[in-house]
Amino acid sequence: MIVEDIDVKSMSVDELVRQFYKAGGFTAKKLGEAANIIEEMVKDDYFIFLTFPACIVATGTRGVIKELVKRKIVHAIITTCGSLDHDLARDFKEYYHGSFDADDAELHKKGINRLGNIFIPNESYGTIIEEKMKEFFGDMEGKFSSKEIAWEIGKKLSENSFLYWAWKNEVPVYIPAITDGAVGWQLWMMSQERKIEIDVFKDEREISDIIFSKEKIGGIIVGGGVAKHHLIWWAQFHGGLDAAVYITTAAEWDGSLSGARMKEAISWGKVKEKAKHVTVEGDATILLPILVASLIERTES
Repeated sequence: MIVEDIDVKSMSVDELVRQFYKAGGFTAKKLGEAANIIEEMVKDDYFIFLTFPACIVATGTRGVIKELVKRKIVHAIITTCGSLDHDLARDFKEYYHGSFDADDAELHKKGINRLGNIFIPNESYGTIIEEKMKEFFGDMEGKFSSKEIAWEIGKKLSENSFLYWAWKNEVPVYIPAITDGAVGWQLWMMSQERKIEIDVFKDEREISDIIFSKEKIGGIIVGGGVAKHHLIWWAQFHGGLDAAVYITTAAEWDGSLSGARMKEAISWGKVKEKAKHVTVEGDATILLPILVASLIERTES
């Protein structure tokens, strides 16, 4: 395959991504490979897991996640509690553009939390989450899986929410570290006054059923941490993922899971030896919208 020059002209997102693949650029080529792998996963009826950290839900990339769920492109989600927090909060309150260089001590005095270059006032996060969790869960008692909690929240949100579409389309949302965030903490507070418990083993039984029953399993893995690892941990009992795309900004040299490239997971049996996989280094708030826009052109045109 020869290196081809990119022809800079008016073009669709998918045409640009296809040119990236042919250009032999460094990360550009990887982005083209990622688009090809995801297209194959969709067209060949893979069961596709989407994993991601909460931070991107605080940005407009939330809309990209919503589209993946709304269009039923992905079939299950593994994420962190903060994704529930931000999806819920942003349905009722606004987040604002900020700056990485802001004075954090001054922000704290003003009751503004900084997430990168996003500003989140207290009333747009902790206050509204506490209010809505009390409203949503009322006097409910019993044991609930993290998926059931996610759906219970989702059915009370608007169509702008990825949790709404997860509930509407019955796409499971699993949160292994459910107590590591405002939603989980509010549930813990409720448990001090009445019988309400989180049954994470129920989630695990469901994931187990998926892993052992689906013929081909793929992963669109955004960022590292618990969401990434929970998928590839379970994937080893399937013999490994059949295909995987990983977007990361983390360095490999520190031995972290977030920095580990997809090929490292092959040694653990978490990705199959012959699986198609690629690790794309870069900011998911840039790369994921490009990939999804390209995918929609390819599969729904």
